[in-house]
Amino acid sequence: MRQKINWLVWLILVILWNYGFPYATPFQDVLVAVILSVLLIIIQKLQSIGLQKTSSRSKFKN
Repeated sequence: MRQKINWLVWLILVILWNYGFPYATPFQDVLVAVILSVLLIIIQKLQSIGLQKTSSRSKFKN
């Protein structure tokens, strides 16, 4: 579910870019899409690290 939300956020940001900067060149459009994709990958990695840390903790440890 989290991947779908992340992808939807990426899509919304790309759409906002395209409508916010209608005179951007195709190169700029591709560059922004790639940058947003890399940011999405980094966020997903950070989220998975956070989930691993919280799931590895035992309820019975002091």
